[in-house]
Amino acid sequence: MAEWIECKISDIGTVVGGATPSTKKPENYENGIIAWITPKDLSTFTGRYIQRGERNITEVGLKSCSTQLLPKDTVLFSSRAPIGYVAIAANEVCTNQGFKSVVPNENTDPLFLYYLLKYNKDKIEGMGSGTTFKEVSGNTMKNIVVSVPTDKKVQKRISSMLGSIDDKIEENERINNNLEQQISALFINMFGSNIDKLAESKFKLGDLVDSVDNRGKTPPLSDKPTLYPIIDVKALSGNIRIVDYNNCTKYVNEETYNNWFRSGHPKQYDILVSTVGSLAEMKIFLGDVGCIAQNVVGFRSKDISPLYLYQYLNYIKNDLVAYNIGSVQPSIKVTHIIKHPIYVAPQDEINKFDSVARSITEKIFANCQENENLKQLRDTLLPKLMSGELDVSDIDL
Repeated sequence: MAEWIECKISDIGTVVGGATPSTKKPENYENGIIAWITPKDLSTFTGRYIQRGERNITEVGLKSCSTQLLPKDTVLFSSRAPIGYVAIAANEVCTNQGFKSVVPNENTDPLFLYYLLKYNKDKIEGMGSGTTFKEVSGNTMKNIVVSVPTDKKVQKRISSMLGSIDDKIEENERINNNLEQQISALFINMFGSNIDKLAESKFKLGDLVDSVDNRGKTPPLSDKPTLYPIIDVKALSGNIRIVDYNNCTKYVNEETYNNWFRSGHPKQYDILVSTVGSLAEMKIFLGDVGCIAQNVVGFRSKDISPLYLYQYLNYIKNDLVAYNIGSVQPSIKVTHIIKHPIYVAPQDEINKFDSVARSITEKIFANCQENENLKQLRDTLLPKLMSGELDVSDIDL
């Protein structure tokens, strides 16, 4: 039986904050090669190991403020806005002030530390303070009490069990990203040279789709997650064509689902497009249940491949965004979108594209479903392993 002890985070690693070089001085950022991470960079990051953020800083920028160059395998933990994003530095990085990162000591396995902080996220967040938004101070982070195995080999066994699941999840994500690129390249190769010939097109988008539009009053929401998620802009973000239910945060009950939504609900292979906020984010609906949010419209194809339409709309995304009429908040009207001209390729060519794209889309969907199952398994094992409930001392990995 492995021995576990209670200790402070400062006993297993060094807690380090960050800072932001002045954005008014171009020399702090221009041509910078030092990776600089902010919580925003982790908001859409799905892996464990991060190499860089949206912006780099220069050596001048690094020396101009109190941010520090953190070594590889440092575990980054966002300490405000919001608290609890976690990632591992794949190389040397520095961060802004929104982190309390932990450099593991020689007796602490970095991957174990990553899962330890994920396991203790709610506890750490509960220690935050502040009136405008909650923040975890460096001193608070250092004094958070955690339970860890004294034997580093046991830590490695735990992190290996959880890590093998995340390895498969990340592999599936890489495969899906590659498959998306393949479909996009095929579409451009087959149709790209003709899409600009819109003057010759006899069709507008509205000729080829029916709209599913639930604009109106906000439906009454459930006070807890249900089987009926609302698919809003967040669920349409990312590069993969499948709706990301992990980003659904609002739900309705069965009665509201059945009676509230005037235009009904999405069906298989409907194309869902965001019309408010982050414009023209889009996904293909392949789930069983979902409610279209007020800031999303569904397009249901009529006598044309929905996969051709989806790829086409992605190809002309900038044109759709250009319909923005919002002064305070970006927005586009469905009536403008459906009047956009569209090139309809010969049917035999569309059929060829649909055959390949459908096969690839089904593979992407299968990988997404496998990942959902793997995430549930990982999240079930995490508290059992990190609390010592499951003894791994005799497991040979």
